Parts: sequence; C-alpha cells; structure tokens
Amino acid sequence: MTDLRPERDSSGAPYDANDAHGDAGAFEAAVDHLADPLTDPLPGQHPSPWFRSGAAEPERQAPTEQPPAEPQEQEWYDPEGYARDWYGQEQPQPTHGQEQPQAPEPTYEQLYGAYAPEQPAPAQPVAEHPTPAYEPASDDETMGLLTDDTRRIAEPEPDRPTEGRAARRKAAKKGGTPSTESRPGAAPLSRVEARRAERARRPSPGAVISRGLGEVFITVGVLMLLFVTYQLWWTNIRAHQQADGAARDLQESWAKGKGKPGSFEPGQGFAMLHIPRLDVVVPVAEGIDKQQVLDRGMVGHYNEGATKTAMPEAKQGNFAVAGHRNTHGEPFRYINRLEPGDPIVVETQDKYFVYKMASILPQTSPGNTGVIGPVPPGSGFTKPGRYITLTTCTPEFTSKYRMIVWGKMVEERPRDKGKPSALVN
Repeated sequence: MTDLRPERDSSGAPYDANDAHGDAGAFEAAVDHLADPLTDPLPGQHPSPWFRSGAAEPERQAPTEQPPAEPQEQEWYDPEGYARDWYGQEQPQPTHGQEQPQAPEPTYEQLYGAYAPEQPAPAQPVAEHPTPAYEPASDDETMGLLTDDTRRIAEPEPDRPTEGRAARRKAAKKGGTPSTESRPGAAPLSRVEARRAERARRPSPGAVISRGLGEVFITVGVLMLLFVTYQLWWTNIRAHQQADGAARDLQESWAKGKGKPGSFEPGQGFAMLHIPRLDVVVPVAEGIDKQQVLDRGMVGHYNEGATKTAMPEAKQGNFAVAGHRNTHGEPFRYINRLEPGDPIVVETQDKYFVYKMASILPQTSPGNTGVIGPVPPGSGFTKPGRYITLTTCTPEFTSKYRMIVWGKMVEERPRDKGKPSALVN
C-alpha cells in the first residue's frame, strides 16, 4: 500500500503548509521562482502586468550609502495598487478577520471627466501636387474614336469621387458621354468605352425617320404661313400699286385726248369706278381675265361671248363688272354693306354716269349668267333700262358662290359741268 500524499495524513486532516514546507510563504516563493519559457521576464521585471509589491514602492532616488533593505514579501495581486490606479486614491486594506469595506462607486466625472463638446479639428492644408500631363495614344484608330470631351485633359475634382468603369458604361448606355460630359475633370475614356459612347450617340432608324418627318412638317408649315402672308398681305400691296399706276396712266391719256369710247383691248383701262360709301376708287378695264385685270387690283368688264354686256354710254343695257372680294386689292370686299339709294359712279373721259343701288342677291351659283342679262331676274327690274351689276365671290376667302349687287342709272353728267353731287359730298 502506497504512502499517503503529503496533503493529507492517515487521519484525513487537512494539509498544514508549515509542516510540509517550513515557514509561512515558502510555497508561494517557490512557485514564484519557477521559470516559464513563454513568460520568462527580463532581469528586474515581473511577468504579470498586474503585479505589485506588498507595499508601495518608494520613488527612485540617487543611490546613497544605506544598508540594504530587507526584501519585501511579494504577491501576484495588489488590491491597494489596483484600487489606487482605478479610483485614483488609496483604499484601506482590511485586516484578517474584519469585513472588507465596500469601495465607493466612482462618479461620471471621475471616470470620464466633465462633458465638453468636441471641437472640430482644424483643417489641415492639403499640399498641392501637380498632376502629370496625360498623353493619349497616338495611333490613328484611338485618335479617331476619342471625342472632344475625351481629348480634354483636366485635373480630377478633389471633392468628387472618381466614377468607375461601371458608372461610365451605364452612362454610355443611356446615350450620354460617361463622366466627361457631367464632370469635365474626369479621366479620359478607354478605347472600348469610346466606341460604346460613339455608338450610343448614333440615332436609331426610327429616330432618323421621325426627325425627317418633323423637319418636313415644319417646312410645310412655314411655307403655308408664307403663302397665307403673301395672299392676304403682299397681294393687296402689289395690286394697289398696279391699280394706282393704271389710274394715273388713264388720267394722263384723257388729258392728252386719248381713250375715246369705242373698242378697247383686253386689259386696257377705259373708266374709273367710284363707290363713295365704301371709299372705293378703282380703274375699270376691258375683260375679266385674272392675270391681266382682276389680280392687278382692277375691276373687269364682261365683254366676251354670252357674258358680253353693254357699255355705260349705251341707251339700254346692263353694264356688268367683276372684282375680287379678298386679296389682290379686294375692291369689292364690302359691297354687301351697300344699301338701296347709295350712289355708284362710273367716270369716263367725257361723262359721269351716276347709278343708285337698287337690290342685292347675297348668294348664287357661278354659272348663273342671267344676273348680268339686260333685265336680270331677281333684281326687281321689270323692263329694259340702263343698269349696272357688280359681281364678286362669296363667302369671303372662297369662290364657291357669287354675290350680286344691282343699280339703276339716275344721272348722266358731262365732265365739263363738273363732278356730280355724289362725288362732291
């Protein structure tokens, strides 16, 4: 049977350190001097960072001739040093048999200090470093693919992060130049990215077609606007100039003794028509041709075929004339405003022929030639006489129908007797 271990004897009594190892503390000293290859301290140091001697170490002073102090007992954990380091003050150590006092709980100011708002750190000046110049590739293919934006070299903006390849590719798919358009300081595109950006800029066939149609519509609209302006504005100006010139020529020919009543050439002026109520004074020419007469701002006399009518000098007959209601001088634009009794005067080289407005036909077909007959139906005349008929298109700005105004001669006055009262008043 083996011997009992030193910790217990045969009676089961607990181990007594003084009996096994002699003096008190001998066991701790022996353990403390064991060497550990991992934590073997340097000479004069202790392996534990929490180690403190049993008593506070005195401050190091210059060596003096004093007898060597007796070695102090050491221990692994120093409650007094721990309390002093943690709470900033020494804590009384309880003696054997006394209850350990509770350490006061540290305040917030002792642990963290008084609250003070953090102040922003002063900005550190950033040293400027020149960016080396970028030299693009010199081959013809790359230079052909690079755009104006990619050829521009600039320093990257310091306050904006540089976009990566994915962002540039995404911007290129959307149809814009990646990075370089939005940020002038971005790095140039690579060759592949430049190709993609160039393809993204090219319009699709649908876009080209729609663009072409839009340009056609705009062109047509502009042309129509110009045409309307020409018809409603310029033709009137031009016709008034031509009519005024024809009236001057007619007055000069009368002053020279020319223009006697008789046969006149188509387009030749032979009389002047006065409508005082409408403030109209316009030359009367032979024929109703648009190019030679009507479009030149004059009034035309019906003188051909079945539409041939009498001259003012005839003892009986219907002197019928036509004129534009809109555009090209529009001399008959407001004849619908005439009322019965309003004077209409035809001036020739020798005489004045005064008519009184009798009736009006607001609308009839263009083929109704009876309205210019010797005794026009619907005019109110019942027998042959000396009449005048004014014809024009209606409604305004169209030629679908004709408007007719009739008048009856009331006075024939020689020119040497002066103007009639209708023109004087």
